Formats: sequence, structure tokens, C-alpha cells
Amino acid sequence: MSESAANLRCKIDGAADLQSVVRTMKAIAASSIGQYEGAVRSLDAYYRAVQLGLAACFRAPEANQFPFRLARQPAGAIGALVFGSDQGLVGQFNEAMAEFVIETLAALPGKKIVWSVGERIYSRLAETDLAHGKRFGLPNSIDAITPLVGQIILEIEMLREKGELTQVILFHNRPQAGAIYTPTCQRLLPLDAAWRRELETIVWPTKNLPEVMNGGNQTLLAFVREYLFVSLFRTCAESLASENASRLAAMQRAEKNIDELLEDLNRSFHRLRQSSIDEELFDLVSGFEALSVRLHADLTRYE
Repeated sequence: MSESAANLRCKIDGAADLQSVVRTMKAIAASSIGQYEGAVRSLDAYYRAVQLGLAACFRAPEANQFPFRLARQPAGAIGALVFGSDQGLVGQFNEAMAEFVIETLAALPGKKIVWSVGERIYSRLAETDLAHGKRFGLPNSIDAITPLVGQIILEIEMLREKGELTQVILFHNRPQAGAIYTPTCQRLLPLDAAWRRELETIVWPTKNLPEVMNGGNQTLLAFVREYLFVSLFRTCAESLASENASRLAAMQRAEKNIDELLEDLNRSFHRLRQSSIDEELFDLVSGFEALSVRLHADLTRYE
């Protein structure tokens, strides 16, 4: 009985320690979600401003001279930049993304090369037949996203200069209303005529049409650099927000399961203690009754 009680007490202490860890991770995830979601909201407004700037530039006569060089390299591969997670405890975050990447790329012709952002998503994609390129470390804060974006742009530019790249597609999990996240993809490159026509359909928000002055091509190229930067930055921020939302949901489920486990363990422990107390009381009563009978017999004999 004492060993069983000791084992139960050990399990209760272990579950309580695990509960403390889960609550800490839950608090960290909840704090991080606000940070990344705030960045995403800010980037949405900035991304819209960049799109409007590009649309204004494309209306200028100088925009016809813009070199869409990537569109002239049909022999290159399709680059898939996939954002996942470095750590676990995120549910099906990486598994769902890997399945989405495989299904999407299977429908596209030509050679594909996959770049992974995060060790967990890399390990999932490494089990597939897709060709793997460079791996990137996942940022652990908003400030760390900018250096990552710079590394990615340099890698893309290097492959583009070698003629090894035709398209770049971004894959990531995006926060979704009514759900934790949803896998999505966005074509980043090429900046071709189709991309330009899509931007030209944007309606200017006021009646005063813009005019690009003093070097329209330079302004256009500056907006293009901002477009690439903000697209990659927003993709990473949305993925990190989704990751922390998934981790928060996983920690909430774990906390609920631990609470239920602790309730069962405590109930079993108290039941065992009560049973042990009952047995001791029974032994005490039995001993008292036996002693009373013996004492009564002795008294009767002396009488």
C-alpha cells in the first residue's frame, strides 16, 4: 500500500511540474502571437502602399523600359520557399504544410527546388523526392526577420544570375479567422507582364491621379525592391503568428489533459489513503474488541 501511494505521489508531482512547463510555454506563445499579429497588421497597410506605388509607376511612360529578365529564362527551376517551425508542440503545423507543398508542386511542370525555413519542415520535406536547396534558420523575433529576408533575396539573386531559376513561390501558414491557420502560397517571381497587368488593375483611392517625377525607372526599381522585401517579411511574420497560435492551442489541450490527469491521480491517491486509514481503523477496532472479550473473560473467571 505504501509503495502504491508513493508511486501515485511521484506521478502527481511529475504532472504538476509538467503543468508548470505547459503554462509557461502557453504564456510565451500568447505573448508572441500579439507581437507577430501586430507586425502583420502593419505590413498589410505598407504592402498596400507599395502596390499603389507600383501601379502609379506602371502608368508612367518610363515603365515600359523595365527589364523583366526572369521571364526570359524558361529553362530554370521553380523555387519553393517553405516556412515551417524549428520546434515541436505545434500540432500538425509542419505536416499540413508539407502535404500542401507536395500537392501544389505536383501540379506544376518542370524542375523544382525547395528551400526550407525551419528544421521541422525540412525534416518533413527531406522524406520526399523533391530536390532540396539551402536551409534557412527560423527567426525568433521580429528584429531577426530582416536579416533572414536579406539572405533569401541574395540567394534568389545568385540563382537568377546563373539562369537556374524561373519562378519563386512562397509557402506558409496564414492566420485564419475561425481557424488557427490555413496553408497558402504566393508567387513572388517572376515580375512579368502578368504581374504588371494585375497591378495596373488597382484603382487609385482618390480622384487625384499620381505622377512619378524625377527618374521614373529608379522609383519603379525602388518600389520593386520594397515589394520583394515586404512580401517575404509579411510571409515570415504570418507563419510565425500561425506557429505560435498552433502552439498555444496545443498547450491549451495539453493543460486540459494534465488537469484531468491530476484530478484522476489525486482522486486515486485520496481513495488509497482513505482505504489505508479504514484498514488501520478496522485493525484498531478489531484489536480493541478482541482485548475487550479477553478482559471480560478474565473478569468472569475471577468472579
